[in-house]
Amino acid sequence: MSAEPLRDTVPTRPFDERLDAIYEAVLDFDYETVESMVRNEVTYGTDLQVIINDALIAAMEELGELFAAGEVFVPELLMAARAMKAGLEVLRPLLTATDIKPVGVVLMGTVHGDLHDIGKNLVTMMLEGGGFVVHDLGVNVSPEAFWEAAVKIKPDIIGLSALLTTTTPNMRRTIKLFRDRGWNGRIIVGGAPVSKDFAAEINADGYSPDAPNAVRLAKNYIENI
Repeated sequence: MSAEPLRDTVPTRPFDERLDAIYEAVLDFDYETVESMVRNEVTYGTDLQVIINDALIAAMEELGELFAAGEVFVPELLMAARAMKAGLEVLRPLLTATDIKPVGVVLMGTVHGDLHDIGKNLVTMMLEGGGFVVHDLGVNVSPEAFWEAAVKIKPDIIGLSALLTTTTPNMRRTIKLFRDRGWNGRIIVGGAPVSKDFAAEINADGYSPDAPNAVRLAKNYIENI
């Protein structure tokens, strides 16, 4: 499927006209327009959380519903997420300056032996759009490197990704290291070779088949801490 803009696929939301334009620009994958319009809203003094919730997150949530219905696919999600991130990058220093509390903190990485990052990057961008602070360790992350980062960062949630079946044993080893050392935080796993049954088998707290579900799962965990 070619990655066509989704503007005509998603209904217009009944919020402020300018925010609606940002919403549509995300769905058109137009990151330059998103960045420009978000800068304008900052200049106008629009509440930062309103920009995030009613424009950026609203667009990605709508897209997540379309993804679940099989109407759009990963390439569309990825391009829209990049557009959303362009807006978030404008807001990030302002959010830090105003001490707005994040939804939660997530540590992400692709397990040792696996160099694939498209799925991980998509989850990272959508988590950031959902209000999380995400520390991305990248790819080929050893169990010990995950542990050292977790001790330093103290995340609410750890996300492990794998694309290759041959690297899933390293997912198992990473979780075993954390459990053996008494880690009580949530660990979520995902990726093409991973299933709900495998997640339970390796003692993960949760499994997500895709990025939109990962955000919902993470928010659910935070709400029930």
